[in-house]
Amino acid sequence: MANVLILSSSPRKGGNSDVLCDAFAKGAFAAGHAVRKVRIAEKKIGYCQGCYACRKLNHCIQQDDAAELLEAMKAADVIVFASPVYFYSVSAQLKTVFDRTVAIFPTLTNKAYYFLMTMADDEAANAAGTIQAMQGFLDCYDGSTLRGTLVAPGVYERGDVVKTPYVEQAYQLGRTV
Repeated sequence: MANVLILSSSPRKGGNSDVLCDAFAKGAFAAGHAVRKVRIAEKKIGYCQGCYACRKLNHCIQQDDAAELLEAMKAADVIVFASPVYFYSVSAQLKTVFDRTVAIFPTLTNKAYYFLMTMADDEAANAAGTIQAMQGFLDCYDGSTLRGTLVAPGVYERGDVVKTPYVEQAYQLGRTV
């Protein structure tokens, strides 16, 4: 049984990428794994200040929800990054989490990852910058392996993704954990 952490970075509760997170979670749970979903937008996580006090103290000096989230990331076997595609990159919420992991660098090793993305653009190929941003994070941590990616193009309004095959694809991807 794997410990699966899903980081939903959609600022909209019930937004399209958040719906994919729920479907992935159901699939992973059905496959017998422990699953936890965190909606980053509901957490108080400040931007990295670049002070590097964490290098000396072994923790960030900011008093916010990042410490709990970073511990959950370290405890997870599998981490799912879910983001709407914003200007061909990840949401600000997810990028902030990426930056705050400097407090635990380089200890976030040997994790399996999945990427879930939604986008208004109809061309899935235009998610390349978002995938590159997520892959760039993985490239910084030894032993990171990408196990699967799902791009859901052509969904903009909240709930649009429900009318597509992408929800079932997210569920099936979750079952592969």
